[in-house]
Amino acid sequence: MRAETARADVVRAVRSGTAWSGTAWSGTVRGETARGGTAQAGTARGAEPEMAAPASAVPGRRAAGVAAGPPVEEHPCPVAVPSGTTCGYLLAPERRDVPNSRTIKVGYAVHRAPQASAQAADPVVYMSGGPGSASLQLTGFLSQMFPGRDVVVLEQRGGRYSEPRLSCPEIVRGVVDTLSTPGPTSAETAPLARQALSCQSRLEGEHVDLRGYRTAEIASDIVDLRAALGYQRWYLFGVSYSTRPMLLAAARDPLGTRGVVLDSLLPAGARWYDESSAALTATMTKLGIAARFDAMVKALNAHPATYETRDPLTRRRLTVQLNGDDAATILGEALHETDVIPIVPALVDGLASGRTELLQPLVDAAGDGLTSHEWGLYYAVQCQDQTPYNSFPDSRSPRLFTGVVDAAVCDAWDLPAARPEPDLLAPGASVTTASSDGTSIEGASSQEATSEGATSEEAASEGASSEGATPPILVLGGQYDPTTPPEDARQAVSAVPGARFAEFAGVGHAVFLSSACSRQTIAAFLDDPAATARACDPGAAPYPIVRPGGLLLTSSAYRLSQSPIPLGVPAAFLLVSVVQLVAGLISLLRRRGGGLSAIAGLAGVALCALSALSLSAIQDWTTLAIGVPHALAWYGLLALVSTGLSIVEAFRLNAAAARIVPVLTGLAFLAWLYGWLLT
Repeated sequence: MRAETARADVVRAVRSGTAWSGTAWSGTVRGETARGGTAQAGTARGAEPEMAAPASAVPGRRAAGVAAGPPVEEHPCPVAVPSGTTCGYLLAPERRDVPNSRTIKVGYAVHRAPQASAQAADPVVYMSGGPGSASLQLTGFLSQMFPGRDVVVLEQRGGRYSEPRLSCPEIVRGVVDTLSTPGPTSAETAPLARQALSCQSRLEGEHVDLRGYRTAEIASDIVDLRAALGYQRWYLFGVSYSTRPMLLAAARDPLGTRGVVLDSLLPAGARWYDESSAALTATMTKLGIAARFDAMVKALNAHPATYETRDPLTRRRLTVQLNGDDAATILGEALHETDVIPIVPALVDGLASGRTELLQPLVDAAGDGLTSHEWGLYYAVQCQDQTPYNSFPDSRSPRLFTGVVDAAVCDAWDLPAARPEPDLLAPGASVTTASSDGTSIEGASSQEATSEGATSEEAASEGASSEGATPPILVLGGQYDPTTPPEDARQAVSAVPGARFAEFAGVGHAVFLSSACSRQTIAAFLDDPAATARACDPGAAPYPIVRPGGLLLTSSAYRLSQSPIPLGVPAAFLLVSVVQLVAGLISLLRRRGGGLSAIAGLAGVALCALSALSLSAIQDWTTLAIGVPHALAWYGLLALVSTGLSIVEAFRLNAAAARIVPVLTGLAFLAWLYGWLLT
């Protein structure tokens, strides 16, 4: 439902990797999943895909005097990557707290910058979120973001491009079966628990120790990879869940940390499950639709809606029943998508008014989100690091599907809670904040204590290398992100020396995937962490919000994207109108009449032209998933004029039999427009 670009392909392929949610219900209106798709993310912005050669034993540029780190193993890149990229595995213990623990393989890719610039810039290491989402498909996109640096992309242990791969289709089947039966999910957790135990038994039968897959071990992989690749220091770049292991890695490896970029931060002390419902309601309040959102949830809880979609595992047709809590969960995930955010107010208003069919695009996209994560890894992390510190109150409203599912799975798995460890976000000094309204508040920075005359680059390097000093930190948040609210991130860094926060207007989760301004901000931070000047305006929203009443609500345009066959009616009407106009003009030139025919044809052509202009003015094509401009209804009056004149021409004395064709096509178009498209 929107113009395809290389960057958009990347977003569709990896957005799931940034979602901190139990079921990754990806609310998009695209025909393919926005989370976990198969788009060639490595070819963003014109980069040519290329299967890279195997990595050398030590693919990085080892600094003089740096001792050899943990072992790595060369391996062909499993995804399309730009030239200059090599791939391999970090060989790591499955559990570092257990002597003689078995060795696992953690996938990574290294894209080398050109030799001329590589010596001047510290590398950056990136990991996707989830937990349990893939990272390597972003290699090309990131190399375009940071053309003058080595870019290291690290998979999570247990992830798609690591060994073992902790997939859990059994849990996906349990979720789908639960949604296929009537009744609230909270009353149907027994099938989920059985499927979760089935997955756990299978993984344990494959000698997987789930206690080795948690944030502390993932952070150690980050630290070990720097030593293995021979980098003296690097920047850490995490998004959503991966902000946590990145912060922990920076705390453990201060001498090797040049700086930290945190996109969509969820602070370590946050109780995500307990706070998620209130965070979603707060986001709806920002959008000005809190009352309509509550009305929608209550209406659908009282009368659940039925939808036909596809099973994400078998691709067969599937009927699901969704109540208000389920719809709220889907909408919360939809707010991750920058092109979906603008239509949420109009969509919620329509759902609250009983137009439940408008949710169909998000329902279709949601199923694909269930195949985007490695759910064994996801639950190994969540059940040890997150769920033990939440109470899961029954009184919250809406009761989000994600919390219900995750609580059921973690109760079944019964993994021990991981011991929390301190990270960099300890109280300290103030920060420099750039808010969505474009204003900035200057605060203290760790670089202010450096000696006079030192450059900002030298100061930041010295600050990052000094024992006990906090490295510079850049935190980014999306204005409408209900998963990792920007308010929580701003508060978490408000007293941290050397930290800055920037909120970006009109976007949701994983800001860097949707906002060009955020990518410029990150690049400027890496060039000079001490600089406070803005690279662009974070207050400029990419799309205007569509308010209730701003669209003529209809699901017909979305159905056209699924099957374009009904477009044959307006195509035939346009063709007949053109022929009618040309034939009428020729008759006029030959002085044989034809004036009515020419006017009828002109009205039909004008209708099509005006409609095309109205649609082309839409900035966000996702809008068409739930409605069309009101002007189309008024332009349809031209079809009425055209058809009326054609009827007069067809029933004139001695009129040719062919004159009936414009009449029939006109009547068919009117029925299509007012009886199908606009209803």
